Amino acid sequence: MMTRRSFIGHSLVACAGMLVASRTGFAAGEQQWLMPDEGAPHSATWMAFGASNIIWEPHLLPVVRNNLATVAKTIAAFEPVNMLVREEDLNIASALCGPSVNLVVHPLDDLWIRDTGPIFVKNNAGKLAGIDFNFNGWGNKQQHSQDAKIAKFVCEEASVPSVRSSLILEGGGIEVDGEGTAIITESCVLNPNRNPGVSKAACENELMRLLGIKKVIWLPGIAGKDITDGHTDFYARFSQPGTVVAGLEQDPSLYDYEVTRRHLEILRNATDAKGRRLEVVVLEGPSSVRQKYASDDFAAGYINFYVCNGAVIAPEFGDKRADSNTRDILKDLFPDREIIQLNIDGIAAGGGGIHCATQQQPR
Repeated sequence: MMTRRSFIGHSLVACAGMLVASRTGFAAGEQQWLMPDEGAPHSATWMAFGASNIIWEPHLLPVVRNNLATVAKTIAAFEPVNMLVREEDLNIASALCGPSVNLVVHPLDDLWIRDTGPIFVKNNAGKLAGIDFNFNGWGNKQQHSQDAKIAKFVCEEASVPSVRSSLILEGGGIEVDGEGTAIITESCVLNPNRNPGVSKAACENELMRLLGIKKVIWLPGIAGKDITDGHTDFYARFSQPGTVVAGLEQDPSLYDYEVTRRHLEILRNATDAKGRRLEVVVLEGPSSVRQKYASDDFAAGYINFYVCNGAVIAPEFGDKRADSNTRDILKDLFPDREIIQLNIDGIAAGGGGIHCATQQQPR
């Protein structure tokens, strides 16, 4: 199975390279966009009921579909949820999701709408737009002809302008504090399979223009180990401006062991766009997971939580100590929100998490 986090070398086509010019609906300099923090109020969450037997193994397909429905219904208790679904999957999605989730029919390749959907931004007048970052299947590692159209479609459904970027970037590859600071993994955004020849400075200029980013904290990440080439949202997340919760791998046999230590060193010495030294809260992964769906590709990390209106939706993996520790830390980080932990073993077996399967639309 081609999973989101595992890298299996069956690239479909060679990366064609970066778009050389921005194609926006506005004249240069006309709009000042800002990507809000995930914890800012939402008008909706977008998801995709996209698991199919073309990509997912047959024994995982019903499990991941149930997981998606559970996540959607949980979020729907706090804010509207719009779930994209193939026409042929509409009946099963309706049965699993129930009346609280709004189903929207559209062709899909897979479920990872954090990466395929638009990144919503606001201007100074509060007007919304959606940035289309030219999804290319994580460097042409997976079929994406339908998912490449998701960002534009979601913008149309949300009745907001779609703004095309000159970069290829996925939503999981960038984390922001809503005040001009971003955390980005070099292994993803500066990878030749997305943006060949693009410098940090050129990337930062484009992100300043489209997302209001004034300072980027670059983490090295690690390329070639998973399909995303080391997305930020499995390593470090802002809980609020000035505070970052970061993962720490404790198993020295795993490739993330050294990577997470290097990331912690960088984050602890970093300042944000306002000059504040970051407070870094460490969130270790579980020492064990339920074995039914465990594999080398299983994404057993707590960093991939999702912040919605009034709640934080986070995974649990059956490790009572680590699950409880995560709940306590998230309670401290988000004292005004309900902490809800869900069994997402099917999604995790596909190499992703709750954050990967959701995309917020700011209010």
